[in-house]
Amino acid sequence: MTKYNHYDTIIIGGGIGGIMAAHRLSRKGGKILLLERGHALRNRSCPIVKGKVDHCIKCSPCAIMQGMGGAGAFSDGKYVISTEYGGWLTAFLPHEQVINYIEQADSILVENGATTQRFMPNNDLKLLCLQHDLHMHQAELKHLGTDENYVTMVKLVDSISDKVEILTDSRVTDIDKSKNAVTYVNAQGEFSVTGENLIIAVGRAGSGFFSDWCKKNKIALENNQVDVGVRVELPAMIWNHFSKVIYEPKIWYRSKAYGDITRMFCFNERGHVVTENTDGVLTVNGHSFRHEERKTNNSNFALLTTTKFTQPFNEPIEYAKYVASLANKISGGGVLVQRLGDLMMGRRSNEHRMKSSTTRPTLNAVPGDLSLCMPKRQLDNIIETLQALDKIAPGTANHDTLLYGVECKYYSARPDVDADFKIKGTNNIYAIGDGAGFTRSLSQAAANGLFVADIINGK
Repeated sequence: MTKYNHYDTIIIGGGIGGIMAAHRLSRKGGKILLLERGHALRNRSCPIVKGKVDHCIKCSPCAIMQGMGGAGAFSDGKYVISTEYGGWLTAFLPHEQVINYIEQADSILVENGATTQRFMPNNDLKLLCLQHDLHMHQAELKHLGTDENYVTMVKLVDSISDKVEILTDSRVTDIDKSKNAVTYVNAQGEFSVTGENLIIAVGRAGSGFFSDWCKKNKIALENNQVDVGVRVELPAMIWNHFSKVIYEPKIWYRSKAYGDITRMFCFNERGHVVTENTDGVLTVNGHSFRHEERKTNNSNFALLTTTKFTQPFNEPIEYAKYVASLANKISGGGVLVQRLGDLMMGRRSNEHRMKSSTTRPTLNAVPGDLSLCMPKRQLDNIIETLQALDKIAPGTANHDTLLYGVECKYYSARPDVDADFKIKGTNNIYAIGDGAGFTRSLSQAAANGLFVADIINGK
């Protein structure tokens, strides 16, 4: 149980947004409580990463997705210094203010060991894309690395642990908006505490809980968009002319067949494809390390097509999870991998065909047929986009290019808030970060946390 019954601020969620808010609030003092559903950062250990198992065994909570540091603690650690992508904070704040907060958060990360190296925009590569009807976003970008990012997050959490009460393995089950009371459960039982201010920073893994809570409390939500697609893996040298200059090629393409937008992003140079577990549904993602001995010969990236639903359907997150669960079902409980050549020939990849592949997979996925679980429209968009990308990076659409499925990125339902991110109709309850649909990057989630903390400190 907690030290006190009432706090100045209670933060729900220990991802980068929640931690940055706690860091800034702790400078002024007061009673601050941070509740995190997952394990303490040093106790987060994925059995696959540790080599104890060769497939996801659906740990609860998932050590990759949940715990202090959030999903970002084990991500590739890209830190985007731009408002061109990575979130929608500029819908509430001026561009210059968002950049200022992104830079403030970066300074805090650097103080705790993060790299100072920055990759800069490159107009020659942008022109190359435009010449083939491909559109590349530009940004200053830092690659923290999966390994170094973890070390930085450990130091950051340690730096606030004597000023902020942190309870891990403590799952919030309800928030009483009339009393600002938070109910949580852990191994010791069920408890309730109150706070003058509440910050909901649950991240994508907690977006379902947050959405349900908003609906229960009649808080208006806005979102009907979802991205569904695959994780692409290929020899690293194919994209070296981009990755060595800007690190992440973030490119979008409008398909000729449907007019849909398909995005290439989350690039991991010489990285690993990994499994993620969200409430029992397995999807894929990518990691990349800074240390040379942990690098591979492959690079990987997400290739996702955007679908925006219209009424009467209003459950895009459940749609994405359903598509991913189909892949889990036909793979016997895991994720699928298929060679692009096999997909184009209308046949499944099997173990024999995978053994002959010149691109060796970094994830032990189940060979299969993505056309059995992914909708035709999304799959057509992905194939067309790979063929377009092949014009700027020849070899992208090779026969042995590997496609892992399913990867999905959903935009968490956005609540109705005022200019300070306070949920309308509540008494000092704030919502921030990816879980509230305002951001989709480490940098903007961190900036969001600092901004709201400054609002609370200034009251």
